[in-house]
Order: sequence, then C-alpha cells, then structure tokens
Amino acid sequence: MKGYCFLLILIFTLSVFAQENDKISWNAEESLSWNDFKASPKKHLPYKANTNSGLSFSWNATENSSGIELNYEVGSNFYPNRSWVKEIEEVDYLLAHEQLHFDITELHARKLRKALENYEPGPKMKKELNDIYFEIEQQRRQLQNRFDKETNHSINKEAEFKWRVFIKQELEKLSEFSS
Repeated sequence: MKGYCFLLILIFTLSVFAQENDKISWNAEESLSWNDFKASPKKHLPYKANTNSGLSFSWNATENSSGIELNYEVGSNFYPNRSWVKEIEEVDYLLAHEQLHFDITELHARKLRKALENYEPGPKMKKELNDIYFEIEQQRRQLQNRFDKETNHSINKEAEFKWRVFIKQELEKLSEFSS
C-alpha cells in the first residue's frame, strides 16, 4: 500500500513538473519555430495554425516598517502542446503571424508589469490586483481577435505588415517592463 501511495505521489509530481515545463517564455532573442507547435492540428478548423499563449501572474505582499511591499511575477508564455500547424502550411510568413500572436501576449505582460509597478497596495489588494489582471487579460484577448480579424488570419498581407510595425512600436514603448 505504501508503495502504491508513493507511486501515485510520484506520478502526480512528475505530471505537475511536466506541465510546468511545457511552456516557452517569451524572449526577444528567440523566435518560435515550427518545432514548437506540438499539438495535433484541428483539421476541421479553417485556420492553418494556432498559437496558444497566455499570461501568468503571481504575487505576494509583505508588511514592513515602510508599509506593504508587493512582490510579483508576470510571464508571457507559449504552450507547445496546445499549439498546432497543418503540415502543408509550414511557411515562414505564417510562422511570423503566429509569432506576432505571442508578441501580443508579451505586450500585455509588459502592460501588466507597468500597472503593478504603479499600484499602491491597499486594504482591498487581492480584489484590486485581480481586477488589474482580468482587465489586461481581456484587452489581450480583444487585441488577439482584432489582429486575426483585420489580417483575415494572415491572408491580408498589407494589414499584417501594419500590425508587425504597430506591435514592434508598442513593445518598444514598454521596453522597460520587458521580462
């Protein structure tokens, strides 16, 4: 029985560890490659590829002689096991479109870091921090949808180029909040 319990704990620990490592953190020096897209393609969908990315956010607060000190971590993550590409579509132009989805997530990670940097802890800190996170997450999702709509999922090359310029400029404006 002890061996069985140990085995269950070991399996649970390994699965949690594997899930934690099944993400790629955004890095200005490293772009995505098609090898990062590991999920099975959703053949019934009209899209050629799908990037699954998102924000991670954790925080804690400590009280000291000068008040409440807020410590936080914000991440911009790509999830390979939830991202896919149809093999026939593995072209550089489409990969750049998918990278831009990841860049949009990083943009919002920077916006969240900026908001947290300017936040003054108060008595409703938990609610206020959750509100800040959910507002920026909603903005991220809206911008992702707008990007796909305006570029027609990468088909409109003129719009795609404008978005590349726009996101690059926005990332530069918030460069002090990069990871």
